[in-house]
Amino acid sequence: MKTSRREFLTYGSAFALVNSVPSFAFAQSKPLFESINMFIPAAPGGGWDSTGRALEMAAKDAGLVGSFQFENVGGAGGMVGLPRFVNQRKGQANALMVGGSVMVGAAITNKSPITMADVTPIACLTEEAGIIVVPVDGKIKTWKEFEEAIRANPKAVSVAGGSAGGTDHQLLGLIIKALGKNPRDAAYVAFAGGGPANAAILGGQVVAGISGYSEFAEQIKAGKMRAIAVSGTKRIPGVDVPTLKELGVNVTAANWRGVFGPPGINTAQKAALVELASKIHGTKGWLETLDKRKWTDAFVSGATFDIQLKKYITETEAVLKELGLA
Repeated sequence: MKTSRREFLTYGSAFALVNSVPSFAFAQSKPLFESINMFIPAAPGGGWDSTGRALEMAAKDAGLVGSFQFENVGGAGGMVGLPRFVNQRKGQANALMVGGSVMVGAAITNKSPITMADVTPIACLTEEAGIIVVPVDGKIKTWKEFEEAIRANPKAVSVAGGSAGGTDHQLLGLIIKALGKNPRDAAYVAFAGGGPANAAILGGQVVAGISGYSEFAEQIKAGKMRAIAVSGTKRIPGVDVPTLKELGVNVTAANWRGVFGPPGINTAQKAALVELASKIHGTKGWLETLDKRKWTDAFVSGATFDIQLKKYITETEAVLKELGLA
């Protein structure tokens, strides 16, 4: 808010005013971090990458960070990049990695020796409900038709999504189980990114697709895909698509994303990264990103996030066992 009361201030009096301000007031404008090394365990353009870029924009606009350096290392639901982050960023107090639920499932599915337990949880940032889509010119056009096809033969209903064992795969398994069929019969087709998955859906290579709303938003708006259900506890704001529970299927699921520090940082260094995440969370730029991308604010940090992550890992292991992937 502007507080200019005396527009007739002379140069001399203005100078005196500036010099009367205590030095600590100017120190407050100093960035929390001169630089942040942001590690994205995925190719550019996906959900983790867009989260990292949104964090950069909000932090720099608010003067919280001087500069960002990005490194993208994609593959296997984050399992190619995770070991690199753990081994090469160990003890670095200004390093952050974007990750989330997909990485938890991928670590279990791939039986990775390095998992999310090897990094330092900083903050959970967002949740994004899954959305089930079909091509507008496909054989299945409604949720009822999709449900009937699953009940008849899940193996005949091919569904595109992200990495094997990730959130999309788990959601399909939960739907199949809720409809009285064996989750292991899921005809899930995993893709490394949203681009290939979109192409497969539009090209009729699969019957349907599952991902976060932002992955399919353009195709839905263009009238090329039809959204038939969402997996959140409530409808996505501005998106008139019923939840699975509204449709009589007792399933809820969301793809969460957060930031993690490397192993080997001390308590004070972790606290500084938690403070940074907390301050970014309160910026105007971040709030605008949440609204634009239809991401649900799911912010928790520090010890609360530590507990939440352990619980999520246990629950994910249970689901993947039912899918025959753990």
